[in-house]
Amino acid sequence: MLRYCQMMTQKGAASLLHVASSTLSDLLHRCITATREGHKIRGLKTIGIDEISYAKGHKYATLVYDLDRSRIVWVGRGKKRKTIDIFFNEVLSDYQKKRITWASCDMSATYIGAITDHCINATLVLDRFHVVKALNAAVDDVRKEQWRLASREGRKALKGLRWLLYRHSSTRSHKDTRTLKALDKANRRIYRAWQLKDEFEQFWEYKAPWAAEAFIKRWMTSALRSRLEPMRKFVRTLRRHYDGVLAFVGSRLTNAVAEGLNRIVKIVKNRASGFRNLDAFADMIFLTVGDVDIPAQIPVRFRTL
Repeated sequence: MLRYCQMMTQKGAASLLHVASSTLSDLLHRCITATREGHKIRGLKTIGIDEISYAKGHKYATLVYDLDRSRIVWVGRGKKRKTIDIFFNEVLSDYQKKRITWASCDMSATYIGAITDHCINATLVLDRFHVVKALNAAVDDVRKEQWRLASREGRKALKGLRWLLYRHSSTRSHKDTRTLKALDKANRRIYRAWQLKDEFEQFWEYKAPWAAEAFIKRWMTSALRSRLEPMRKFVRTLRRHYDGVLAFVGSRLTNAVAEGLNRIVKIVKNRASGFRNLDAFADMIFLTVGDVDIPAQIPVRFRTL
C-alpha cells in the first residue's frame, strides 16, 4: 500500500486497491504515525529550516531538514516563532541541540532567532539563494523606478530587461551581455545596478574568509556611493546579517538540499491538487522524503510488492 502511495495519488492508489480514499488516507496516517512514534532523530548536526504553503488562504508549514542526510525530520503547523520552538523544545533534547554545529535558513528573523537561542554551538549560514534573491530584487527595483521615469521612447531600450538582469554571468549569451552593456548609454542607473550585481558574484568564489571580508566591504562602499536607494537598502540588509553571509565562505553550506527536497514536496502537493489539512500533507512528506524509510519497516511476510 505504501509503495502505491509513493508512486501515485492517494485517490489513484485507493481505486487500485478497491477502498475508499478516506479509508486509505486514515490507514496511511495511522501507519506513518505509529512508525514515527517509535522513531528518534539521531546524529543531527547540520539543519536547514524553511517554510512551504500547503493550502489556499496563506496556510504554511515549517519544515526542518537534516542537510547531511537530505531528509525532512519534522513538519510543524505555521511559520511563527512558536512553531519552530516546538521542534527545539519538544522534539530535541538539550544534548541534541548542543550537537548541532551548522544551520542554514533564509533571512527570516523568526528562524534566525530560534537557531541563535536554541543551538548555542551552531554557526548560522544564511542561505545563498535568498541573499541573491534579495540582491536581484534590489536591481529590479532600480529597473522599475527607471521604467516609471522613462519617456515612451526611452522605454524601448528597457524592454525585456527584467529576466536578463536576473541571469548569472555564466548563463548569459554574448548577445545578452552586449544588450546589458548598451545600458551604459541608454540608462546609467540600471547599468550601474547591474554592474554591482555582477561584481557581487565574485563573493561566492572566495575560499579565504579574510579575502571575502575585504571584498564585501569594498563592494558595500561602492554600492553606497552609487546613490541607488534599492542597492543601499540591500547593503543595510547585508550589514544586519553580515556574520551569517560571511559564514558561507568557511562552510560552503547552502539550503540547496532543502530546495531540492522542497521541489519533491511541491510535486507531491501538486499531484494531489493541494491538501485540506496538514496531517495528510505531512504523511506524504514523511513517506517520500522523511528521515525514516517507512516502507522498509513493513515485515517481509506482509509485503505484497
